[in-house]
Amino acid sequence: MALTASGGSPYTDEQLIAMLDGDAGDGGLSDQGPGGFNLRYILTLIRANLVLIAGIIALAMLAALVMTLLDTPRYTARATVQINQQADRVLGQNQDNNQDDSAGWDVDRFLQTQVDVLGSRGVAARVAQKLKLFGNARFIEAMGSEPFAAGTPSAIVRDSTIGYLQGNLASDLPRNSRILSINFESTDPEMSAQIANAFATEFIASNLQRKFDSTSYARQFVAEQLSEAKDRLEASEIAVNSYARQAGLIRTRDAIGGDSLKDGSGGESVISASLVQLNQAANNARTQRIEAESRWNAMAASRSPLGSAEVISNPTVQALLTKRAEVSTRLREERARHREGHPTVIQLRAQSDEVERQLSSIVGSVRASVKSQYEAALATERNLARQVTGLMSDTQVEQQRGVQYNLLAREADTNRTIYDGLLQRYKELNAASGIAASNISIIDEAETPRGPSSPNLLKNLAIALVIGAGLAGLVILLRSQFDDSIRVPEDVEAKLRLPLLGVIPKSPDDLMVELDDPKSPVSEAYNSLGGSLLYSTTDGLPETLLVTSAQPSEGKSITSLAIARGFARIGKRVVLADMDLRRPSVHRYVDSDNSRGMSTLLTSNEPVESVLIESGFAGLKLIPSGPVPPSPTELIASNRMQSLIDELAGKFDVVVIDSPPVLGLADAPLMSALVDGVIVIVEADRSRRGTLKSSLRRLRAMRPVVLGAVLTKFDASKLANRYSEYYSYDYYRYGYDDDGSGNGGRKSRKA
Repeated sequence: MALTASGGSPYTDEQLIAMLDGDAGDGGLSDQGPGGFNLRYILTLIRANLVLIAGIIALAMLAALVMTLLDTPRYTARATVQINQQADRVLGQNQDNNQDDSAGWDVDRFLQTQVDVLGSRGVAARVAQKLKLFGNARFIEAMGSEPFAAGTPSAIVRDSTIGYLQGNLASDLPRNSRILSINFESTDPEMSAQIANAFATEFIASNLQRKFDSTSYARQFVAEQLSEAKDRLEASEIAVNSYARQAGLIRTRDAIGGDSLKDGSGGESVISASLVQLNQAANNARTQRIEAESRWNAMAASRSPLGSAEVISNPTVQALLTKRAEVSTRLREERARHREGHPTVIQLRAQSDEVERQLSSIVGSVRASVKSQYEAALATERNLARQVTGLMSDTQVEQQRGVQYNLLAREADTNRTIYDGLLQRYKELNAASGIAASNISIIDEAETPRGPSSPNLLKNLAIALVIGAGLAGLVILLRSQFDDSIRVPEDVEAKLRLPLLGVIPKSPDDLMVELDDPKSPVSEAYNSLGGSLLYSTTDGLPETLLVTSAQPSEGKSITSLAIARGFARIGKRVVLADMDLRRPSVHRYVDSDNSRGMSTLLTSNEPVESVLIESGFAGLKLIPSGPVPPSPTELIASNRMQSLIDELAGKFDVVVIDSPPVLGLADAPLMSALVDGVIVIVEADRSRRGTLKSSLRRLRAMRPVVLGAVLTKFDASKLANRYSEYYSYDYYRYGYDDDGSGNGGRKSRKA
């Protein structure tokens, strides 16, 4: 069945059980605020515990003040260095230290590594050795410790000194910066400055030493490799020369080194060189022979002596042909003018014959020259061919031996290349080892501090304030966890996870007198409670109501009577049954005896009408508890109890049952399973130490329909000084004006 609190929030029975079981895990904070956070409740707790909070904070700050005054002043010296990822290149072109190609995450890791190196044991040992701090009494005193006793092992002195240095060293490297701060703290200001500067210089020296050690190892390794390469080179060269002498190979150029193996020949021998030269000469001779033969064949095939190109191109022949043409021309001219016997004609004819003779002689000489060139070229070709043929056989034999020679020569050449590369690398390492540059440089040297860095009174007080506030919050939280006292109405939902049905103010007068006055604050509060019960379920007012509480004297019985009278006042037929069979109280409100009542009905079959008594209020009947039975729990657990409740529900509109407290008794939980709704009475500002939650868990075990809780005896005026929101928590009562006119004017007062 879904229930509705006075505020209209629905809760199922299972949800209420779950909320009640989990109320110890959230410190009593409801989920009314954003994200399950009730700020108003927290502020209420703070105001309720202001004295405790102030006391805890005051004690914390007092302790901080005392510790500050008793603490020995300490001085912190600060030196700064710049860390670059790359050092300047002394050999070669310099690079900008601030322009690295590495990824950002790698740079951060590199810088953090340098910070870790600064705080390493090795750097601390270098500082201690430089400043001679091992066993130094002044240093030990500056660290706030006693000097080492005589005979203390050196290992202990060394470890303690390094431990002091590492423990009092602090480094700071801000993000997006390469400036590292080196801070050292001690009771001696001069000692702090000296050690801070020593850390900076030894940090740089350690960096250089690591680089030198790494290059030293590299030089040693390269030297060993170079020695081995030299031995291999010498052995391979000796093998090449020995084989050449043994095989009788003579090379015209060095086959070991240079460019001798680029073409794979391994160098040239005398035979191969001669073969190459003779073969080239034979080829040239053949070419010349072919050209001479071509000229001779062309000249021999010509029918006219002058038909050859060799003859025509001869300058002498051309001059004679020109002269013959001139003589022939003049001879024709003279023959035209003179006879054959004329001296001029005879002279010209003689010149013509002489030119013809010279021309024939020259043509014959040219032909003989061409023929002789051809024959000479042919002879030369044949001679060179014979020589080439003879050298080819010798070369083939030599080539068989040259294969092994080439293998040895190639191995020697490879060894020489390796040796040259290692030698160059060794020279570079030797050149760079002595001039290594550091990637760390000092920016500011540490100066002697002018004032102590600790203890800092303001800082310690601020820390004490924070710690005190946190401790106070923890104390309040634990106190709230283990204390289920309900001080304000909000505590009902926050701590008990129950809907708040009503708040009954505390009255200094008799409650019965307050109930008889319909205009009193108590009556108005109970009227408001009745209104909440009318809409407490989806079906309206439950027919049977059980009123219980965790402990006695919380206002359970008077609340039962007030609820019953309220429903009777609006025309309901109501019966109030007193089921507190151990400590009955309802009969006292009407000044009746308790000789017959609910125990009588449970132990007999008498009708209900036999135990009904008048309440003096229209529409309300009462049933006292009756004589105290020997075992009330057995009577309540009997079937007669269920039938009796059903019978009363059939005869009346509302059945109100006043039950005993839940704690220590099984009566209330048993009856809660038999009624339509249960009302839990909670007395305000009553210390319980967990009893209330324990009682409600026992009640929940029967899975009843819990309508909600009623907060009784709430004194808003008492809490107004701690809970300012209850200054306006007013209840109104009707009274008379100051002039006694009795006009019914309403005068308000704070309850």
